[in-house]
Amino acid sequence: MPFLSKIIKPLLALTLSAAILGAQGCTKDSKPEPKPAEPSAAAPTQPAAKPGEPRTIAISVTEKGYEPSPITLKQGEPVKLVMTRTTDHTCATEIVLEDYNINTPLPLNQPVEVAFTPNKSGKLVYGCAMGKMISGVFMVE
Repeated sequence: MPFLSKIIKPLLALTLSAAILGAQGCTKDSKPEPKPAEPSAAAPTQPAAKPGEPRTIAISVTEKGYEPSPITLKQGEPVKLVMTRTTDHTCATEIVLEDYNINTPLPLNQPVEVAFTPNKSGKLVYGCAMGKMISGVFMVE
């Protein structure tokens, strides 16, 4: 029996550790990703920017993720995201947008500006640094 005890105890400890770490990871309801095919399903559009100024878009980071999402952008039009993280209960503590070399921390309850110009059309996914477990979508036209 001591041999069996030497195997069971480490396995139980490993299983318990995995369960605890899993519970501390990202939290987001497992809902299917919204389909942005319909223009009415997209986020409300912000007014067009003045010539020479980027379009400003406010995004909140909540327990539901990045909101609103999806957001429609225009290829070649500069945008300024004003991101405010309002929860500490998810792993979305930054915004990562690999195609534009963006990895910006989002301190709790502090607006952070992130500027970029989408240079190709299509679906652009951004999210947290944990493999985008929590993510949002830009639809670039």
